[in-house]
Amino acid sequence: MADGFEQMVDEALAFFKELSTRNEKAFYEEHKVRYVEEIKKPAEFLASLIAEDLSREMGRTFGSKLFRIHRDVRFSKDKTPYNTHLHVLWSQPDGGPSWFYGLAANYHMVGMGVMGLQGDGLTRYRAFVDREGDALKEALDASGVEISDWGPDPLKRVPKPYDQDHPHGDLLRRKAFTVRSDLAKDWRETGLVKAVNDRAGVMRPVFEVLQRMG
Repeated sequence: MADGFEQMVDEALAFFKELSTRNEKAFYEEHKVRYVEEIKKPAEFLASLIAEDLSREMGRTFGSKLFRIHRDVRFSKDKTPYNTHLHVLWSQPDGGPSWFYGLAANYHMVGMGVMGLQGDGLTRYRAFVDREGDALKEALDASGVEISDWGPDPLKRVPKPYDQDHPHGDLLRRKAFTVRSDLAKDWRETGLVKAVNDRAGVMRPVFEVLQRMG
């Protein structure tokens, strides 16, 4: 049954549509109360509920983060000041794969994985793929989800010291590993919380393998 968050989704999509045509401080300041009361506060409540569910179901502690509407434009050619999407992250205090909820005009989905790999983290990921690549592929097949294209572009060649014909060369070339799944079409009838949790359940086999990365 519906849980009320469909109102937040509808308001967010309407707000972001308007914001996309007037992505400027004057518009945002005029509608800031609307954003805070109708979108931000309900999204924070959603984030807290899902954090509890993920912690219970996955047997690990997750904290939640609602991403800011303000864009970081310091290193971007695009200087529009505000994001036109709603993103929530659930992460573990000691690292490991994180969960993600995204809502925008062209997507409504749940994701999971490890992002921004560099340095020791990237080295551990590559060693993990070399060791657990078969298990990871089996988990992907079992879940029926696909690897997403989030994060930096993959390398053109398999990194050393791994062979260019490594059976999991496609994974070794990545600098992030995430999967995503669109919410079920009937999410309004089941409720948003259940829909998000259902998608997390589908991706759980991949999560459990990634958790072994250390």
